[in-house]
Amino acid sequence: MTEVWIKSTHSGASNGDCVEVGVGVPSVVPARDSKDPNGPALAFESSAWRAFVAGVKGGDFDA
Repeated sequence: MTEVWIKSTHSGASNGDCVEVGVGVPSVVPARDSKDPNGPALAFESSAWRAFVAGVKGGDFDA
């Protein structure tokens, strides 16, 4: 799907819960678990991913 993956800046070196996002595919944003790089990836439409990121930044998912 993609060859370039970017790890979340919120993924600390001490914890194993890391998300990576693929870049280079214009219409979709793949996301995967960095602990399992050969495992499955979820693919989101670019517009849905932008809405999700905006919601995270806006505090929509804060507990």
